[in-house]
Amino acid sequence: MLLRAALQAAGQQQQQPGTLYVVATPIGNLADLTLRAIHWLSRVDAVACEDTRVAAQLLNHLGLHKPLIALHAHNERAAAQSVLARLAAGESVAYVSDAGTPAVSDPGALLVALAAAAGHPVVPLPGPSSALAALSAAGDALGAEGGGFVFGGFLPARGGERRAALAAVLAEPRTQVLFEAPHRIADLLAQLAAQAPQRRVTLARELTKQFETVVTQAAAELPAWLAADAHRGRGEFVLVLHALPPPPVVEDALPPAALRTLAVLLRELPLKQAVALAAELTGAPRNALYQQALRAREGP
Repeated sequence: MLLRAALQAAGQQQQQPGTLYVVATPIGNLADLTLRAIHWLSRVDAVACEDTRVAAQLLNHLGLHKPLIALHAHNERAAAQSVLARLAAGESVAYVSDAGTPAVSDPGALLVALAAAAGHPVVPLPGPSSALAALSAAGDALGAEGGGFVFGGFLPARGGERRAALAAVLAEPRTQVLFEAPHRIADLLAQLAAQAPQRRVTLARELTKQFETVVTQAAAELPAWLAADAHRGRGEFVLVLHALPPPPVVEDALPPAALRTLAVLLRELPLKQAVALAAELTGAPRNALYQQALRAREGP
């Protein structure tokens, strides 16, 4: 019944020989698998995958049996040659990572690049993405002044590289998406609390799963939130660092030339005359010059 529904929904799309299908798979909830993904998984000649055990479990649930090609971070270049040979022979191949959209944080980018360079069609089958799911719950994808967001993925695991990467993250004003493993989440939250206590952070845990949790707080509050319940430190984490607020707009800000002119005139003329003449000479707003003159007369 499921395969029939997938065929009805996606069967109008023509299959081109030698196509690589990049298939997004659930990040926790099997119901998120699209009918289009099911359809093409049933049609391809083979499935390349990050972990054959995970892919086999998914295919078995769908009642499908396909040749599996292990292609992961440690063998991607070599394994890609096997996939390219199948594509060159006119076969179609799907690539799936363990969860979510391949070739973003998970393996697959090199395979896609090699397939495209060899002239094979690459068709994305969009679907689950933990980064986009977290962004949608954070409500800050566009960031301050529409600056958009930056996908950072996992920070380096330790040492100077991690400290440097975190410093770069905190210096970036745009909204950012980070991943973190459960055994490092407490350390990351402690660092954020210490270095950017007022930064708003959306922490998403176990997205789409039974114990999904999404919380938005100032970074300073998150270590205590995590420590309040031992279960909160388990699972996979996505963090959205909200964009830094834009710098305050200084109304009627005076250019340096106007400030210098006003300072010279104030030494020789009464305040109102100095302001009037400075406004005429520089074109700066009279009110802003007057306020600046008052501050100058009052002193530090």
